[in-house]
This record gives sequence, C-alpha cells and structure tokens, in this order.
Amino acid sequence: MAEDVTALQSSTRFVSRLTKSTLALILAGGRGSRLGKLTDWQAKPAVPFGGKFRIIDFCLSNCINSGVRRIGVLTQYKAHSLIRHIQLGWGFLRGEFNEFVELLPAQQRITESWYRGTADAVFQNLDILRIHNPRYVLVLAGDHVYKMDYGQMLAEHVQNQADLSVACLEMPLEDASPFGVISVDREDQVTSFVEKPAMPTPIPGRPDRALVSMGIYVFNTDFLYEQLIRDAGMAHSDHDFARDIIPHAVSNHQVVAHRFSSSCISSDASTSRCYWRDVGTVDAYWAANNDLTKVMPELNLYDRKWPIWTYQEQLPPAKFVFDDGDRRGMALDSLVSGGCIVSGATVIRSLLFSNVRVEGADTLVEDSIILPDVQVEPGAHLRRTVVDRGTRVPPGLEVGTDADEDARRFHRTPQGIVLITPEMLGNR
Repeated sequence: MAEDVTALQSSTRFVSRLTKSTLALILAGGRGSRLGKLTDWQAKPAVPFGGKFRIIDFCLSNCINSGVRRIGVLTQYKAHSLIRHIQLGWGFLRGEFNEFVELLPAQQRITESWYRGTADAVFQNLDILRIHNPRYVLVLAGDHVYKMDYGQMLAEHVQNQADLSVACLEMPLEDASPFGVISVDREDQVTSFVEKPAMPTPIPGRPDRALVSMGIYVFNTDFLYEQLIRDAGMAHSDHDFARDIIPHAVSNHQVVAHRFSSSCISSDASTSRCYWRDVGTVDAYWAANNDLTKVMPELNLYDRKWPIWTYQEQLPPAKFVFDDGDRRGMALDSLVSGGCIVSGATVIRSLLFSNVRVEGADTLVEDSIILPDVQVEPGAHLRRTVVDRGTRVPPGLEVGTDADEDARRFHRTPQGIVLITPEMLGNR
C-alpha cells in the first residue's frame, strides 16, 4: 500500500491503477420481501426501474463508469430473470483485457449450505477471488439506486491507509433505524457501527441527523480474507458484513468512513446534492419512479457523461394514436418507453415501461408506474398505482379512489399506493 500512497502524490494515473487492481462483488441474492408481490418471481436487484432499467444496472454502471471492470454478481433467491438480464445486457466486456461480469450463484463450493449471510456469500467464493487476485475488493449492495464514482472512494481508502472503508451519507434521524448507523471521530475514523438500531446515534452537533452506511465497502484483499476466515469459524455469527465483520473491524482495525458527497455524481453541476435511494418498499419504489416524471428530477437519466447501461431490447418507438374530439392518445409529464401504444387514452405523471398498451377514450392512467407488457383495457382509471409485469387490467377497473375497496382487492400501502399483480386479477 505504501507505493500506492506514493503514486497518489506523483501520478495522474493513480485512480485508474487502483480501479484496474480492484474486483467488485455485487451482493444480489436477497429476497427483497418489503417489496411484497413485486419480488414473488424475481430478486429485488432484478426489479424494473426507470422505464427501461433494472435496479442492479445502477451499481453495474457505476462500476463501468468508474473503471472497475472486473465484477462478480452473487445470486441466490429467484435469480433466473436477474441472470438472464446480465447475460443479455452485460456481455460486452472483453475477456482479452481481463474485463468481465461473472455470475456467482450459491454452489456450496466450501460448505454444504446456501449463502447464510452477506459475508458467507463472499467466503464461499474465496477460491474464485484468489484466482482473480485483486489488490482491493469493492463490496456493493445490488439493490440501491444512485450514481457514484468508486474510483474516488478507492483513492481515499489508500490515502487513509485504511484496512476497510465504509461509504456513508447523512440522513434524517427518524429515517435511520433501518440502516447501519456510524459514529466517527474528527478524522472520519469509524468509532462505532450499529446495524439497524432502535435509537440511532445522531451526528455530534446535529441532533436531527445520523450518519448511515450505504452498504458499500472497500477492503484490502488480504484483510478481507482474514476477516472472512475468522468469521466463518464462529458458530454464533450471522456471517453478515454489517452485523459481524464491520463491528469487529471497527474495534480492532483501521476503519474509515467515506463521505458520499465526495464521490457522488450530482444530477445538477451547480449543486452538491447527492442522490441515493433504497427502493425497498412499494412506497419508496413508487416515489423514486414517480420523481422521474418531474421537469427536473433528482436523478438525471439523461447524463451522457455518466450513463446508465442496460440490456437494449429492440422495440419500435412509442406510439400515440387518435386526435379526435372525444378521444386523443396523449401522455403529459410522463416517461413512455419503446413498444408502448397509447390509443385514445390519457396518461398523466406516469411511467410506462416497455410494451405497455393503454386503450380507450375514457381510460386514465395518473401518477402510476406501469411495468412491462401490461395491457390497460378501455374505461380503466388508475391513480397512484404500481402495476406488475404482464398484468391485464380489465375494462372499467377503478383504482385509487376507494381506499377500502382497493385494500380488499389488492395490496394498498400505508401511503395509499396500490400494487396490482397478475395473480390478483386472475391473469395467471
């Protein structure tokens, strides 16, 4: 590491050297149960987002844009659609240049068990990590939406001579309990790390804010091996990074917090606002997608300098038909993806994924997220609704006006968002 610190002071190629020496591991095996029926048939990282992407595309794109082009994706729960998406959309890297996106499903390589926790998932692939022989390992959660330059975090990790760096951001204290909460000293060395505390510790001098982990870690590789092997031998461990590996490292080693504000890719160059979302609930998922319909959304999907890559299905352009007095196919303040047809219907402040059909002069889709291959029949009115892939919405269905009726037929969240799946309507 000492020679890397010297390089930091003398070479403009320092960050590219670091990223080439790094292997990224994306933890993509979780159930995502808080998303309810949206994850009945797929893992959370495979859930569609933003009209044409999957959630996992954001951390994969961050890797590519940062220059980290050796990537392993650890899968387990209902991984078929995730695996298929990666095979179709992420095979453009060149093996001749030692670039790859490699799928690492639970294979019982070391023990006769599936992945028992996030740390165990990496431990069970130690032989593969040793073959790739990285100098640094970047551990990422595959289920968050954000844009970040991992190269900046790697550079700070080396400059700080850390064993482990943890990316973190500030959050309102009342929202911090579902996350790992960090305390730091004046040099941003981590002094405590508590996973999902009932009473989060506020930032000194800021009683209304907490510092929380983003689930993004940089390890020196030898240090990671040592910690995983130590943890694997502990019978009472959860074998989890946040519950076991990091708290032990904080007590015994050099752990440094990396502030997201120094590496985020802002959607507005004139501000320092950083975008990061955990879209782990139906309410949060709806809100993050709905925000994209605004004139100036917080997440900029049109940034050519930091593009989000994905599988590009070959589809015809979106089509809006009929311009008669009593029927006019139109979408206002909305995103409409390829393959969609809006036939005489009205779409307002909504996001239509690929191959959605909305038909009928008296059909209204408002403040709604419509996933791929949905058919909305004439006379349907959808407000504040998420419609799952492949659903056929029957003629005249009213959603979003009668809370009791919505809760009886579908899944209605505390904030009044209604989730509809094919099974709820007998489509499967």
